[in-house]
Amino acid sequence: MLVEGSIYVVNLNRLKWTGLTRRNFRALKHIREFVRKHSKAEKVILDASINEFILSRSSDNLPARIAVCVTKLDDEGKVVKASLAVQVKQEVREESK
Repeated sequence: MLVEGSIYVVNLNRLKWTGLTRRNFRALKHIREFVRKHSKAEKVILDASINEFILSRSSDNLPARIAVCVTKLDDEGKVVKASLAVQVKQEVREESK
């Protein structure tokens, strides 16, 4: 699948030192600030796939890093949309007998 835009890998390991109660919220905020800094945009829209990927684990077990695809929504590049770059499939374990 070809996607137009830039792909960034955001490191979330430093957020594991924060408290457990607001860790998911801080991860989303960190991703938004990272994309804003590197794309020089004024407004960043996060896709629901990023939220679902972070919340797929429990609040105390964040992913170490996340790949984000950033696409520009307007001509000036002031509004960008960030979505999950790599679709993650849920693996189903088969119990061995």
